[in-house]
Amino acid sequence: MKDIEQPNKNHNLIYDVGMHKGEDTAYYLKKGFKVIAFEADPTLAEQCRQKFANEIEKGKLVIVEGAIIEFSTERENKNTVSFFKNNENSVWGTVDSNWADRNEHLGTSNEVIEVQAIDFSKYLQQYGIPYYLKIDIEGMDLVCLEALKNFNEKPDYISIESEKVSFNKLIKEFELFKQLGYTKFQAINQQNITRQKEQNPSKEGVFLNYKFQGGSSGVFGTDLPNKWKSYKQILRNYKYIFMGYKYFGDNGLLCGKFVEKILLKIINKFSKSTVPGWYDTHAKHDTSK
Repeated sequence: MKDIEQPNKNHNLIYDVGMHKGEDTAYYLKKGFKVIAFEADPTLAEQCRQKFANEIEKGKLVIVEGAIIEFSTERENKNTVSFFKNNENSVWGTVDSNWADRNEHLGTSNEVIEVQAIDFSKYLQQYGIPYYLKIDIEGMDLVCLEALKNFNEKPDYISIESEKVSFNKLIKEFELFKQLGYTKFQAINQQNITRQKEQNPSKEGVFLNYKFQGGSSGVFGTDLPNKWKSYKQILRNYKYIFMGYKYFGDNGLLCGKFVEKILLKIINKFSKSTVPGWYDTHAKHDTSK
C-alpha cells in the first residue's frame, strides 16, 4: 500500500468513467447521486458541459476531460497522450493502439489527437471513493481497478466492459477483482439494455421508470436483475458466453455465413439473452451490505 492520504467513501457518489454523451450520467443524476464523470474525447466533453450546465453549476456534477492511462516514472513529465478518436462510432475512442487497429479492421477509421493524460489515483484522492464505479474506457478499464489497490476503502459496486476475445485475459480481470475484495458477480448483456427495467421500488435512489438508451450501462448495485454469483459460478457463465463469441462474434467462425442468421434466429428465440451480445461484469465488494 502506498503511503498516501486515504480518502473517505461517499455513499452518494458515483464515478462515470467513460461518460460518452452522458447517457449514464443523466440516469445517476436523476437518481439523486453526485457524479464525477471522465471523458477523453474533447468534442463529447464539451457537449456534456453544455448539456449538464445546470448540474455542474449546482455542484452535482464534475466533468474531468482527458484520458485515463497507467502512469509510470517514464511518463512523469508528459502531460498528454495520443487518443484515437473514432470517426464512425464515437464510443470506440481509445488510447489503446490495439483497440484502434481492431476498430479499423471492423470498417471504421480513426483520427489521432493529443488529449490530457489523467492519473486516476489523484482524482480518487481528491473526490473520494464512490459508492459505485462504472468503467467503460475501451481497453483501459483495468488501469482504474489497479489504482484502487492504493486505497483502503473500495466502491461497494464496480462495473467494467468484460473481455470478449481472450478467456485468459478475462480470468485476469476476475483475479484482480478478487485481490480488491470483490466476491460476487453478475454478467449483464448490454445488447439487451434497452429492455432493462428498474426495480419498483428502487433500492438505488428514487424510482424513475427509466427508459435506457442503447450504449448505456443500465441499472446498478442492488437494482441488478440477476442473482449474484461466486467466482467459479461467473467463470462458468462466461464459458457459455465465450462460445457465442467464438461462433457469432466479430470474427466468429460462422460470421457472415448464411447459416449464421438461421442459427441465431433459432437460438435467440429460445434464449433469455441475445447471442452473442456483449457483456459488462458487475462486481460486489465483500464488505457491502
